[in-house]
This record gives sequence, C-alpha cells and structure tokens, in this order.
Amino acid sequence: MRSRLNSIFVLTIAITALLTPASLPRTNAETNWTRFIPFNRVEADSRKDYTLRQEHGPWLILAATFAAKDGAEEQARELVLELRKRYKLEAYIDVREFDFTEAIQGKTIDRYTGGPARMKYANFSHHKSFAVLVGNFESFDDPELPATLKKIKYARPDCLDLSKREWSAQRFIGLRELQRRINRDPAKHRKGSMGNAFVTRNPHLPEEYFATTGLDEFVISLNQNVKYSLLNNPKAYTVKVASFGGKDTMNVKEIETIERTGRVSNKLEIAADQAHRLTLALRAKGVEAYEFHDRLESIVTVGSFDSVGEPRADGKIEINPTVHRIMQMYSANRQPLPGQTSLGLQPRTLHGIAFGVQAIPVIVPRRSIAADYARRSAR
Repeated sequence: MRSRLNSIFVLTIAITALLTPASLPRTNAETNWTRFIPFNRVEADSRKDYTLRQEHGPWLILAATFAAKDGAEEQARELVLELRKRYKLEAYIDVREFDFTEAIQGKTIDRYTGGPARMKYANFSHHKSFAVLVGNFESFDDPELPATLKKIKYARPDCLDLSKREWSAQRFIGLRELQRRINRDPAKHRKGSMGNAFVTRNPHLPEEYFATTGLDEFVISLNQNVKYSLLNNPKAYTVKVASFGGKDTMNVKEIETIERTGRVSNKLEIAADQAHRLTLALRAKGVEAYEFHDRLESIVTVGSFDSVGEPRADGKIEINPTVHRIMQMYSANRQPLPGQTSLGLQPRTLHGIAFGVQAIPVIVPRRSIAADYARRSAR
C-alpha cells in the first residue's frame, strides 16, 4: 500500500511540474516536451515587428488589405496579432506604395502625332496600402496550404467585426458584407470577413526564384531536331515577331493523349509548319531567326541579347536600341482604315506568312540542367 502511495505521489509531482510555471530560468531542455503540445506555438508579441520579409516563405495567403486611411496600419497590425494569438497562424504585414500620377503609353494612336497615345489613370492618386499575409509555405503544393486557406476564409476575427467597431479600413469590406447578405448561396454566408483570401507569391523574392526549372521532356522532343531551334539561342533574351496558335484548349486528357502517342493535332502541325517556313525565309535574308514549338503554339523570334535594356536613374528601363529597332521593324504598320479617318494595324508579311501585330522581347526558354543530368544518370 505504501509503495502504491509513493508511486501516486511521484506521479503527482511529475504532472504538477509540467502544469505549473517554472520559477527557474528556461533552458534548452524545455523544448524536449514542448513538441508534444497538440497545437502550433506561434509568437504573438505586440512589441515585436512582424513585417513581411523574403525569409517568410515563397508562398503566402493574402488574408486582407487595408486602404491608406488614418488608423489603417494599426488595424492591419491588430489583425496580424489576432491571427497569431487566436488562430495560431504566422501572419505578417506588408506595406506597398502605389503611384498612379504618372502618364502611361496607351495602345491607341494619337491622332495628332501619329504615335502611341499618352494616357493617365482614372484614379489619379499616390497612396500606401497595408496587406496582411499568412506565410511560410515552401511550395504551391504544400499539403497544409488548402486547409489553412479554408480556415482563413471562414474565420471571423474580432478586429474585423463591423458590429464591434465604428469603422474599418479593410478594402471593400462594406461592399462584400452587402453582397454576402443578399447572396442566396449558404456557403457565401458562412464565410467571414476574409472570405476572398487567396494564395500568392512572396513579393520580396525576385522573379528568378519562381522561374520554372526547365522545359519538360515532351516540349524538348518537339524542338529536338529543329535546325534553328530557340533552345540553341546563346543569350538570355530574344524578340518574338510571330506566333501561330496550335490549340485553343488546355484539355488535360487531350494533352495526355498527345504525350502518350506522340501524335499532334492538325492545328499544331500547321502552326509548326508556318513557324518553320517563316524562320527559313528570315534566315535566307540573313536574319538571326529562331523557332520554338510547345503544346499550344509555335513562335518565331529574332536576335539574341544579354538584356532587354539598362535601368535608368528614375527606375525605368532604357530599352536596348537594337531590340527597339527589331520591334519597330516587325510590328504591324499603321494604315488608314478603308472609308475611315482613323488608323488601323496591318501585319507585315514575308512569303505570304504574317508576322504578329506587336513584336515583344521574351526570355529564351532553357532546358533543365538538373533534369538532363537525372535522365543521363538513369540510363
């Protein structure tokens, strides 16, 4: 009996040690049992800065945005803390500045100068916006991402509850609340004030981080025996001067059939033939032309460049003069429309094959070195 009481006494002390806050300094040994806690330990300290940075994961969920009003930043930070404390989500705040005061180049023609029309934004303003994002997802296919997104969509944070505060700086919150009330879909009614949350990329990571790791084997096979293949272009950029559509659908089963049988549709064959003939015609004229074929289209490009242009002091790009000349040379001509005073665009042609309306610089596609190495190693 005494031994049994001793055992109970020892067990009671052990349990008490786990449940009672320790008065001794914390040590690394404390982490040995914290991993058994059945919920995530997410820091939520109002004195700390939770500004979004590039190390907070390449993929994020945009939960809410707040307009540039007095108190908007404070409301965004309230949401960050509530998501961390109440929902155990690693939330961050990101500040973006938008300038809509500068004129831009439109796609129409200026009737007085004959050049591209200069236009301005309807919302002529310069302001900041505060976004709240939930992060630390390593990939778009992260298994925890769908469940977290659903959790955010149906969450109802107190700091976003319009019945508990006089006003909210959350963008379009009033409009969304009205739409939710008049919508007859029960699922819309169950969603909370972050019901329009969506997955996005970390804006603090460079574009190169999200670049594809290379072309897949099927696309490589389409371009393998092409003499002037764009895959053999030695530089990083080129100018696309023509595009020939091969498929007008992205049906997964059709794509799988093409990959399995190796047979392409008539549309793809016609597109590839047009791109090939135009490339040969340009080469015959001494032009550095390339062709490229994928599941949806075939394209023709001209030139090879290390860069499209150089950055200027005002943050804009001074386009490479040669690139600009090629764009002008192969873009459509501006001609008067029949019976009208306005100008229209007439695509240029070579040997009866039409170029595109607008020539544009593009990145040269590359094979995946890692994938090539893996294929060679598997042989």
